Amino acid sequence: MSHSSLLDALRGVVGPNQVLTDGDLDAYHLDWRQRWRGRSLAVVRPGSTAEVAAVLRLCHEARVAVVPQGGNTGLVGGGVPDESGQQILLSLTRLQAVRAIDRANLTMTVEAGCVLQVAQEAAAAADLLLPLSLASEGSCTIGGNLATNAGGTQVLRFGNARELCLGLEVVTPRGEIWDGLGGLRKDNTGYDLRHLYIGSEGTLGVITAAVMRLYPRPAARMTALAACASLEDCVALLQLAQARADAALTGFEAMNTFSLALVRRHFPQLAQPLAPSPWTVLLELSDAQDEAHARTVFEGLLEAALEGGLISDAAVATSVAQSRTMWQLRESIPLAQALEGLNIKHDISVPVSRIPAFVRQADAALARAFAGARLVNFGHLGDGNLHYNVQAPEGCTAVDFLREHEHAVNAIVFDAVAAHGGSFSAEHGIGALKRDELAQRKSPVALDLMRAIKAALDPAGLMNPGRLL
Repeated sequence: MSHSSLLDALRGVVGPNQVLTDGDLDAYHLDWRQRWRGRSLAVVRPGSTAEVAAVLRLCHEARVAVVPQGGNTGLVGGGVPDESGQQILLSLTRLQAVRAIDRANLTMTVEAGCVLQVAQEAAAAADLLLPLSLASEGSCTIGGNLATNAGGTQVLRFGNARELCLGLEVVTPRGEIWDGLGGLRKDNTGYDLRHLYIGSEGTLGVITAAVMRLYPRPAARMTALAACASLEDCVALLQLAQARADAALTGFEAMNTFSLALVRRHFPQLAQPLAPSPWTVLLELSDAQDEAHARTVFEGLLEAALEGGLISDAAVATSVAQSRTMWQLRESIPLAQALEGLNIKHDISVPVSRIPAFVRQADAALARAFAGARLVNFGHLGDGNLHYNVQAPEGCTAVDFLREHEHAVNAIVFDAVAAHGGSFSAEHGIGALKRDELAQRKSPVALDLMRAIKAALDPAGLMNPGRLL
């Protein structure tokens, strides 16, 4: 089938207005970090699972590669086409429906193109909680969250996207539909196919819908910022918080001095209630009882931390608005980095107990190799995930620093991660950015198993080629 015949057939499936070949397509072709700009044969926007299946059948017949895309908020170049102009960009954003909310089963069935915030609001309208929460939740989509096994700010209590998904609907590369939307918590009937597709980054098939786990909404939430003199104190504070609050501890984020200094520079309207300190921790407790109980637990925790010398100061939010501002400080760090200029991003994880040693080793090695490099270190300390990013030294062009030193910086950081038993990709995925790194650092046995799965499910190699493997 020629390309022109394929485009005509696609228009017949999804409608002529949903096959885009002309005009400004940067919203689909340019990734969020503006590091990858591709060019597709067409942007195809199906409006149902049946249309997705028909599109994949046509592309399989024509031997044309398909790049699935959700909200295009990924950070590793996994959701944009290459520069060949020969790939179909399959946008899932028209699959927006919240199909059902089952209050008794505590589940929500939602289509892949539904924006995460919309799904959260639908759960809240039913007086339930969808705990997956990301800085990009106003534009990222459920399908993309699952395809990358997104993490976010509440992994400490509720787990990654994988732990929040009870079922999937998937279209295979040949255009077959697998309906795995049962929403069961127990189903021992063979391989759990759901887990193959979660985190597969669109390389095995297209997620079109999911059953997501919901929870009762907490009766009260308490948020605070606390100043710590060292990462060791941050880890000790985490242990204290877990001992005092247990499962009620739903957020524990750490931010170094420079990360908040960038927010202060680029977003001066956001109030920072604490004076700068080496580390600032954002804690959140969610209580099933009431606000009075939550406040008692929270204040007791912070008093014990002050008495034990783990923190030097703290600020407790006394309103929803103050709590939101505290979270805005944390969530504005990536935006402040972008305004400061391109930087070398790392999304790493190590055991929580090893984080201070990892940071000491990586900080010292980078200081020796790149004098003046500025470290933007922040992230989900509660689950061992840091965004350990390197900004160019003052006076150095960010683009030049990235181009000339990214490989050497990555080697220093990833070697330190490996030395402390960690992973060089915690929640952002592999995409195009880390594909070569994966080939070098992943176990050869693991890589062989992954390639065997890819060959079995996508033997023609048409699903998101050049990503992950």
